[in-house]
Amino acid sequence: MGSEVELKNESISRNLFQKLQEEYDFDDKWLPLIDYLCTFGLKESHFVYIYERHMACFQISQASAEERLEFLLSAGVKTKDMKRILVRQPQILEYTLSNLKSHVDFLASIGVPSARIGQIISAAPSMFSYSVEQSLKPTVRYLIEEVGIEESDVGKVVLSLSLERNLKPKYLYLVNDLKNEVKSLTKYPMYLSLSLDQRIRPRHRFLVSLKKAPKGPFPLSSFVPTDERFCQLWAGTSLEKYHTFRQSLLLTGFTENSGRKTLTSRRNCLGH
Repeated sequence: MGSEVELKNESISRNLFQKLQEEYDFDDKWLPLIDYLCTFGLKESHFVYIYERHMACFQISQASAEERLEFLLSAGVKTKDMKRILVRQPQILEYTLSNLKSHVDFLASIGVPSARIGQIISAAPSMFSYSVEQSLKPTVRYLIEEVGIEESDVGKVVLSLSLERNLKPKYLYLVNDLKNEVKSLTKYPMYLSLSLDQRIRPRHRFLVSLKKAPKGPFPLSSFVPTDERFCQLWAGTSLEKYHTFRQSLLLTGFTENSGRKTLTSRRNCLGH
């Protein structure tokens, strides 16, 4: 390890890096970057986690990493949130400055207040992996033109969502099954980031099966708490009972989908 390298966290970094080198064969050249990332509170377990999932990000120079993360801090990301962002989306170290800027500009263009941009980056750092032109802009167009969300409200609703596979089914379920209006999304924008199969549908169907679903629009607030709190506050049942129900629902859905495919392929065979 080059002792001539000037470090910000001398005592922490050298000891930590020595361990990482012994156990994971970290390259000497990575020391300045590791040292810089330590300033955000990353520990040995975080570096190992990143190394095992995305080793390439350690090839980035300390100067490039500092330039990119300083930009995120200037965009409103809080220093205390940087550790979580780096662990969840280590590729952020590799994204060019122009890529980061284009995404921040995009958020501003859809009406996200500058004071909220940092919060959104912290909550959904994966948005930087989506193309502004190919993914984010078409998603916004869909929300305005097809879903009917007011342009001024789009900033509250949109983020890091894959249009066809993710957004559309949730929107249809919201309107057709939950009997909610589009405007409810401005109050509960997190609805669009929840899993339809793992959370939305099972909780809705579970309350219906218990005859505890209120009349009229289904309350989106029931999707917010943890499973445990949901069972206490809404269902009044044990967590185990809900998990058993959800599992059977998932299996039923899988069987139905498989059956539908088989039926379709049989029809196709008969038609030819």
